[in-house]
Amino acid sequence: MKRREALVILGGTALMGPSLVSCKKRSPVMKKEIKTSKAPEAIGPYSQAIEANGLVFASGQIAIDPATGELNNGSIEEQTRLVLTNLKAVMEAAGSSMAKVIKCTVFLQDLEDYAAMNSIYGDFFSSPYPARAAVQVARLPKDVKVEIEAISII
Repeated sequence: MKRREALVILGGTALMGPSLVSCKKRSPVMKKEIKTSKAPEAIGPYSQAIEANGLVFASGQIAIDPATGELNNGSIEEQTRLVLTNLKAVMEAAGSSMAKVIKCTVFLQDLEDYAAMNSIYGDFFSSPYPARAAVQVARLPKDVKVEIEAISII
């Protein structure tokens, strides 16, 4: 190997210069769309969730009532409860559950709502809690107050 070339092994694949070399035999990654009527339909070209290699990657959920399609413009507590109820429905449709969630990302319109969101969030998870990031963003779809995405095991 030349001085300027590097060997990096990522998930069983070695990157040597411009080419990939397999370090072990791996089956191809299969992905499966997860879809349920118990959560709002995607409002763009994305899936409610994707299952791949034993993990569920749930798209961000916002406060839309799946029964009516109506946006909940209520308090941060009301929106958080509906968001997590929708997320729970997606996880269950995937054969997972909130107890199997390993990582969440919470997007807040206003970080001042963190404590109120957190009080409802705690109703949906128990110890050991998922890893989590919570950030304030400039704007969310449909101008909601909170959006939450999650990754779980099956």
